[in-house]
Amino acid sequence: MTFATSRPSRADQAGISFWLPGTFGSLAATPGQPGWALATMYMHTSVNAGGDVAASRAIRLGNTTTNLTVDLNAKLRARVDLIGVAPSYTFAEPVFGGQLALSMLAFVANTQDRIDALLTGALGPIGFSRSRSISDSLFSYGDLYPQATLKWNHGVHNTMVYGMANLPVGDYEPNRLTNIGLGHWSVDGGFGYTYFDQKAGNEFSFVTGLTYNFKNPDLQYKNGIDWHLDWGASKFLSKQIHVGLVGYAYQQLTADSGSGATLGDFESRVFAVGPQIGYLFPVGNMQGYLNLKGYGEFGARHRPEGFNVWLTFAISPSAAQHVAAKPVIRK
Repeated sequence: MTFATSRPSRADQAGISFWLPGTFGSLAATPGQPGWALATMYMHTSVNAGGDVAASRAIRLGNTTTNLTVDLNAKLRARVDLIGVAPSYTFAEPVFGGQLALSMLAFVANTQDRIDALLTGALGPIGFSRSRSISDSLFSYGDLYPQATLKWNHGVHNTMVYGMANLPVGDYEPNRLTNIGLGHWSVDGGFGYTYFDQKAGNEFSFVTGLTYNFKNPDLQYKNGIDWHLDWGASKFLSKQIHVGLVGYAYQQLTADSGSGATLGDFESRVFAVGPQIGYLFPVGNMQGYLNLKGYGEFGARHRPEGFNVWLTFAISPSAAQHVAAKPVIRK
């Protein structure tokens, strides 16, 4: 199960991107058990950004540009608390020799943005300068995110391909500082690999992909193409508990465009690394899984930087011989 959402801690248009780094983690490419499953997730993020991102957020309030210039010493502070639910179905019949699974994520979020900036302007021939704070908050629903994965297992080697999209049905208003919805369509696809030696208890996974964004018609703004890499490595201390590290890299490859892209290319990047712990346990004849992971970001450019924490609970079908030996949810 994967999660993606709009948040004020990301890149591209006003500091927001479709792809949420950290969506994939350990055991990402391992096939699961056929049938219905359900994953729920809580995520908290707190970030700060400098003048370029703050200016981008401030001037894109609708189709007009404010007559006050946001000084590049402006600071953006953002916090998000999000709860997501993602039902999924894994097919028993092979597709191209692999295992097909479909899922759909829906979520609600509470987000808060604040910009502290030095505003400059002119009244006739007389110029002026003053400090000002702009803040906004919103608790509402987000876009929908359908996803398909196809996975293959070859002993300790597991591979996958995936595709997902953003359906822009969430709460979005171009004249607000804070939004939950993105306001535009996006598609994303890529591949992943997991090395999982059950006997030794060693695991390493990565998933990489590209995002293509369509134009936001309200702002006449089109995000560039984004590349992302999520990875996780862990050691099973027992058949139920594993610990390790997670991380991600995010790089915008092409420039933003459109008449609303008044700040130029605005290509962004960020990196992150942090710890994780996972716990597998039976829930009746199903398998339960809890995972806690956190990321500390660094190396950000044209993008807010901070930390985010994920807590995931998933329940899925379980074959008796795989309950403890082969986990099927990877968060």
